[in-house]
Amino acid sequence: MPVLGSPLCAAALLAFVVSSLSVSLLIRSLQLGANKGNVTKGTAEDQDLAWRRSALLHQLNERRKEIIPLLSARGSEKKMLAESRYFPQQHQSFSAMFDYNLWNEITDGSRRMLMDEMDCESLVGVQTGNVLGSGYTKLVLKVVLREDQPVALKFVNEQGNDMEKCLQDFGDPGGCLELVAYKLKKEIVLLQRLKHPNIIKLRGHCMEEPGQGLERDGGGGRVTAILEQGYPLQMIQLLQSPWEERFRVCLGLVRLLHFLSRSPLGSVGLLDFQPRQFVLVSGELKLTDLDDASVEETPCRSDGDCLLQFPHRNFTLPCAAAGFCRDLNQKRNLYNAYRYFFTYLLPHQAPPGLTHLVDHIMNSTGELRADINQTLGSFEEILLLYKSGLHLDNLPPSIIRDYTVMRGLATAGDVEYRCWPSFSPRGCVLAVHSALEGMALCSAHPQCTSFSLSGETTWSGHLLASFRSGFSHLLPDGRSEVYLRRAKASEPSGV
Repeated sequence: MPVLGSPLCAAALLAFVVSSLSVSLLIRSLQLGANKGNVTKGTAEDQDLAWRRSALLHQLNERRKEIIPLLSARGSEKKMLAESRYFPQQHQSFSAMFDYNLWNEITDGSRRMLMDEMDCESLVGVQTGNVLGSGYTKLVLKVVLREDQPVALKFVNEQGNDMEKCLQDFGDPGGCLELVAYKLKKEIVLLQRLKHPNIIKLRGHCMEEPGQGLERDGGGGRVTAILEQGYPLQMIQLLQSPWEERFRVCLGLVRLLHFLSRSPLGSVGLLDFQPRQFVLVSGELKLTDLDDASVEETPCRSDGDCLLQFPHRNFTLPCAAAGFCRDLNQKRNLYNAYRYFFTYLLPHQAPPGLTHLVDHIMNSTGELRADINQTLGSFEEILLLYKSGLHLDNLPPSIIRDYTVMRGLATAGDVEYRCWPSFSPRGCVLAVHSALEGMALCSAHPQCTSFSLSGETTWSGHLLASFRSGFSHLLPDGRSEVYLRRAKASEPSGV
């Protein structure tokens, strides 16, 4: 992306981008203006049709205004664009980095934006799959491309509420498809701008040939975003998962919010913050729905203008000297993380040595006393203690005498028992930092007579331990270790 140092060049470039966004709208407006005299002499039905089409053109214009600031790569220029909108005369001299190529790629064709990204050709011979999700605006399908590449395809839901409401208001199928598609176009721009491990990866996009709607003279056709494949976040299943997995989701969310607080576009607020906006990719939380993200700062004259309202709590933030509410996007994101994620996922069954740190996070975020930097620091501290095992300093070393270890062997004919929460629904499989923690857990379970370590680990590096109440015999296995509890060895259910 070129950096333009000349204010004159920057002004010319920005004018070109704005005109490319607006050209079809202007053409259509001139067409409406040419027919204005006829409309005034027509029937009431003709006048109603003209009003509806004019209103639809206004809505399309407003959607363009939302996208223009996102094409600016620096926060200060983004704010200037947000204020100036269609580039009025008083803002025609400044230096900016402005990615007009990105918009042209989205609106004018399906060429690859990057050499390794996919386009319309990548969708030839696609194997359609199940619906991963659907909403008011968009539909997401699970598909497999050539060479067995699994991806998710996101496109406008033509039977969704947004499309239905637009048709009721304006009665123009093609124009409504253009209007609703702007949310997806905005999302593609944001996915190009905001790169982070906890944001879904945009693999590419496809733009069909134009020919429908108000903008057929210079607009575009149906848009499809090609994304890495994730699975919708199921909170009920997540609530039943081990604490380590729930902590991983919350940690990923906090890292994401820290990035959004200082992104290349400035502070980004998630206005529609719900668990349904996220997916899991190999256990990692990723934001997948960005069409309601905002890069606007809230203007203010006093602290009273900076009110954050939630169903059961309100907060007043300071109005900064620059005339914007200080950290409003950040604080809104953080409190939503507390009420939708932390409250349900963090405290329950947290390791005893970490509960005081978890309680601190819950109190500080629930009262918005901490900012995102402090919250991320608290999460990283918990992660460090958990991975290092320093939170287990109360384990009695003498417990080793209660167990006999048999290396290079695995059990067969296991008599399983269930514990909760377990990594396996059929038995008791828990994450342990070391064999010593495994011994402590087995001793705390009255039915446990032995457990095994196979070397399999979780994302945090913890070992997966399989606990059982008995087994029939042993088999050679160079990767496995069996820890037999001596006090239970003579019981009938044992070996």
